[in-house]
Amino acid sequence: MSAQRLNRADVACWVLKTSAPPGAVAPGWAPGAAARVGRCVRPSYRLGLMAPGQRCLLWLSGRQDPGVHAVGVLTGPPDGDLVVEVALHRLVEPLPRASLLATPFASAEVVRMPAGSNPSWLTAAQLLPVLDSLDAAELAAAGWA
Repeated sequence: MSAQRLNRADVACWVLKTSAPPGAVAPGWAPGAAARVGRCVRPSYRLGLMAPGQRCLLWLSGRQDPGVHAVGVLTGPPDGDLVVEVALHRLVEPLPRASLLATPFASAEVVRMPAGSNPSWLTAAQLLPVLDSLDAAELAAAGWA
């Protein structure tokens, strides 16, 4: 898919990466709590595919606890400053990268090209292991119920 342009139907979830732990992304953000934050995105045609209400997740990159640390939704399209606002639920137990590598998530762009820029994305098959790992309360808190 990387050689072809995405369309909105390809994207089951946006992936927004950070190298900073969630508590630094939103100071005081505790596990299990909600936060509304802005994430920088790189200019590309993908920004035109982003819309309020679409699923997103926060991926912590690097060597210290990499994986999915929060899930939520876009609250608006990227603005003129190349920032997209998101409402996120910080997971009590992050989904470690290592455990996701044994699932279809392993083929995700964020795994194949970890130095890639925001936003990245997941197909429905790649998102399924994330969905299967979350309980009903987390899905509801993320706006994914």
